[in-house]
This record gives sequence, C-alpha cells and structure tokens, in this order.
Amino acid sequence: MRLLLIEDERELANALSAALSKQGIVTDHTLYLADAFELTLQNKYDAILLDRRLPDGEGLTFIPKLRRAGVDTPVLVLTARNEPMERVEGLDLGADDYLGKPFLVEELMARVRALLRRPPTLEEQCIRVGRLHIDPLHLDVLSGSVPLDLPKRELLVLQALAKRKGKTVLRSTLEDAVYNYEEEIQSNALDAHISRLRKRLAEADAGVTIHNIRGVGYLLREE
Repeated sequence: MRLLLIEDERELANALSAALSKQGIVTDHTLYLADAFELTLQNKYDAILLDRRLPDGEGLTFIPKLRRAGVDTPVLVLTARNEPMERVEGLDLGADDYLGKPFLVEELMARVRALLRRPPTLEEQCIRVGRLHIDPLHLDVLSGSVPLDLPKRELLVLQALAKRKGKTVLRSTLEDAVYNYEEEIQSNALDAHISRLRKRLAEADAGVTIHNIRGVGYLLREE
C-alpha cells in the first residue's frame, strides 16, 4: 500500500510516516499542494491523507482539482478544524472521510482500510500465484496453509511481482513499490531484497521462482 501525506506539521508527519511504515505502508510526504498535485499525476496512490491549513492554501481546494484531473484516489482529511459544519464542508467538496486531530493511529488505519473496501477504489484484491495467497490489505502471506513471515520490504517486492505474474517488472517500478520518494536507495538494495526473498520462497515451497531480466527488472513465474 502506498499513501500520500499532505501535512505541514513535520513532527506529526514524521510520526505518522514511521507508524504507517510499521504497518507495511510506503508514505510519500509533502507540505505543499502544488507538489502534491504533481506527485498524484506521477504515482498511483491507494489513498491521500490531507491537512487543511497548508503553506500554499486551503487543503480542501485540492480535492476538486484532483477530480478534474481524473484522479479518483480516496481522500481522508486530517485536521484540527473539526466542527460539524466544517466536516460537512469537507465532505461536500469531495472528501471521502474526515478525521479530527488529535487521533489514534489505529483509528486512522481502520479508516484507511474502510476507504479501500469501498468499490470501485478497492484494487488491492487478494493475489494467488503458485502456492501463495497474498492479502495486500492485511499484509498476510500463506504458502499453502502455512503463514510465511516476510520482512516488510520483501513482502512489498513480492506483492509487486505477484500482481504482474508472468510479466517483467521494471526495477524502477519495484523501487517505487518499496521506497518513498525521499529515501536514498542504495544501488544493490533491491537485488539484496530479491536474493533473500528467493531463498525464503524456495524454503517455503511456494511454487514460484523469481527471474532476473538483465538490465531491465525481474519476473515472477509459477513453477
């Protein structure tokens, strides 16, 4: 899962990003609406977390602009402006949900999961490939009936490959699935994740193999 967080309180943004990372969620963060708009055009996000009071404007104005551009990503407004009529205003302008500050991360995660269950925005269906059953929403992987315990980044790599089974996935696509845009990626980091993942899949008799397409990317194939 990949979220875009538009929030000008750096301490809150860092805490949220860290908490979401523990849930296996990659979070891109920006303070500015202009930057956020460009990011939504360049990346596919599962949901957007949007503050209202931002350095370059009122956050709610971002939602109609997003919809006019054809982006239907669900938007959850996070704000201290939590009076009933302000919530009504936000929902009327196109927000999918509205959460007042302060809030518990657990409630935020529950609301994000609820957003992703609403058709037609739920794209993260369970994936079956080989003997694997992957639930991207809850970050569960089974090999047959046996749970497969994978580190977060290896799970994200596996999910990205499994969604495109039998097709070559570019290195850049895999890196986008695993890292946020602010992280510095070591040249061999992805290869190291792939190497460890291959070993775990073989040990679990997962019924799939990962092939290196030299100079291009990787391919997951059923055995």
